[in-house]
Amino acid sequence: MGRRSGRERDRRAWRSGAAAALALVLAACAGCTSGGSTTAATTPAAAATTPAAAAGGVPLQQDYVNTIRRVLPSVVEIKTASGLGSGVVYDTAGHIVTNAHVVGSATSFKVVMAGSARPLPAKLTGSYPPDDLAVIQVTGARHLVPAHFADSSKLQVGDIVLAMGNPLGLASSVTDGIVSAVGRTVPEPPEGGKPGATLPDVIQTSAAINPGNSGGALVNLADQVVGIPTLAATDQQLGGAAPGIGFAIPSNIVTNIAGQIIRTGHVTNSHRAALGVGVQTVMGPSGQPAGVGVAAVTPGGPAAKAGLRPGDVITAVNGTATTDTETLAAVLAGLRPGQQVSLNVTKADGSTTTVHLTLGQLPGS
Repeated sequence: MGRRSGRERDRRAWRSGAAAALALVLAACAGCTSGGSTTAATTPAAAATTPAAAAGGVPLQQDYVNTIRRVLPSVVEIKTASGLGSGVVYDTAGHIVTNAHVVGSATSFKVVMAGSARPLPAKLTGSYPPDDLAVIQVTGARHLVPAHFADSSKLQVGDIVLAMGNPLGLASSVTDGIVSAVGRTVPEPPEGGKPGATLPDVIQTSAAINPGNSGGALVNLADQVVGIPTLAATDQQLGGAAPGIGFAIPSNIVTNIAGQIIRTGHVTNSHRAALGVGVQTVMGPSGQPAGVGVAAVTPGGPAAKAGLRPGDVITAVNGTATTDTETLAAVLAGLRPGQQVSLNVTKADGSTTTVHLTLGQLPGS
């Protein structure tokens, strides 16, 4: 284990453990399935309360303009049979990095470069759903402008960022905001019968992330991509978007995973911890989730070596309760292969025990 107006494929919600009223939706494909409408802000903010005005106007405003002019040519629109999303030019060979949920199960695509109306053909290079990343390669493109990727470990809360993409099919749109938080662990909802993913070390931003932005660029004012916008929050109680809450995969994860896919066609080192089990949520007598049941054990994996068996129920990892599979995935997302952990386990006969094991690695693609 380890992630549009009118017709959005990705209006799928999950319940936040901190606030059940808050949900996240993938911000991917404008024009896919399901209902709802979204209004997108498509230009850098110009109100008197924006960072540009607060800093005195012209100098910072010119920074915005310069960054947009330099980076926007690296952001493309990706069209599939089921909808559209965004992508970022990775190299001069035509590789484009995007979200796995943007490409879905497709293997061929139409790519529209910034400033062009002519779609170009592209093929899938590889996809890694656990990190919601994929790489496609476009052919026939001239004068490609690869993006520059930042060291996302240097991001600070309060850094100004711009989200660039194609929300609702509005080509080459830009919104602005700040880095609101770093190091978030965010679960993505399942889609089309595929399990959801749990994304570690995610960037939270106040820059508006709308359907169609997924796979685009979250950019700093040094003209560097700091993340790939992926998720937006929605308010389940009030309906519609929860303003100012969006999420992006940090650039260090993007370049690591994309680099592996480009070199080998798949991910060989996920850097993600795993127990080596197949699991399902177990319901307690009250009808509420009460633990994570082991449905299968990978031969030779960490769980097998520690003596876990199908029918065991994992109720905590390192003292953190794991009432369901989403919670267990979130805990594992914050750990690393090779770490030693303790598991609270209820055996099939009702007895309880503590199991110690060394975490393995989540398999690559």
